[in-house]
Amino acid sequence: MSGRFVVGEENCSNRPLLGRGDRVLVTGASGFLGSHLCQRLIQCGTEVHAVSRTLEGLPSENPRWWRVDLEDYAATKNLFESVKPHVVFHLSGQATGDVDIRHVLPTFHSQLLSTVHVLTVSSEIDCRRIILTGSLTEPQAGQVDSPPSSPYAASKWASCAFARMFHCLYQAPVVILRLFMVYGPNQNPNKVIPYSIRSLLRGEQPKLTSGAWRVDWIYVDDVIDGFIAAGKVPGIEGSTVDLGTGQLVSVEAMIRQIVEIMGVSIEPQFGALTSRLYEEVRAADLGHTGRVLGWQPKVSVHEGLKRTVEWHRSSSLNQRHHKE
Repeated sequence: MSGRFVVGEENCSNRPLLGRGDRVLVTGASGFLGSHLCQRLIQCGTEVHAVSRTLEGLPSENPRWWRVDLEDYAATKNLFESVKPHVVFHLSGQATGDVDIRHVLPTFHSQLLSTVHVLTVSSEIDCRRIILTGSLTEPQAGQVDSPPSSPYAASKWASCAFARMFHCLYQAPVVILRLFMVYGPNQNPNKVIPYSIRSLLRGEQPKLTSGAWRVDWIYVDDVIDGFIAAGKVPGIEGSTVDLGTGQLVSVEAMIRQIVEIMGVSIEPQFGALTSRLYEEVRAADLGHTGRVLGWQPKVSVHEGLKRTVEWHRSSSLNQRHHKE
């Protein structure tokens, strides 16, 4: 490959990074994380270019919406040549932990293929920083022979490997943010936190797995702070950092906190669904993240759940008023 970032050229860490007026491209901008990130970037004074494959926002100057399928290399190349972004946040891709074989090809195309396209075209323009997302579901360091727990985990693992290769061989200014279990307002209603809250609001028992899986849960506002830091801090190209709290809390404990916050007497049905095999149990390495990004989470699990419950209650009331 003959990309702009080749060994021996000036490293992007010497250039100014994310700041007011800079062009920022966000893929997956209509999704949970993308929508939160776009709002924060606008508040920072950047020129936001929001990319979605299936859904566009209302026409506006900021963000400017682009409807592009990143699985199409030519369309991806045309997008990047048109926008010429200073900073790229690549958040798009199918995200499901379902192990059904029908998810293999869609996940490969939407996660791995799109990431390789983004890395390739980014290396042909004057891009200061390319920020990708890893996942807690990837096999841990030192366990390279361990099988990924799902097609999604495999695609994230491979995507991060390509990103590290691009940095090593072509000096691509890549930073990987390994996300732990993000939750908060406007999340996909099928995810366990919003599903449970919405069920309880309807007076129904949420049907769940055993709830024994212990996870590092992180509130969305803290994650967005981490994204902004990754776009601003100089000299961190090639780094992989964790965005989590460093603490493990079981699914059951999270749901019982929600029940307590909502003040309901409904008992969730733990064990109604089959638990997934090979779930990763790991907490974020905040020491390393702090040294690289100068970032640490600010929102406790209890506070994050309170904010999330309040948002769903308000959203539910607004929907009822709209129907009336």
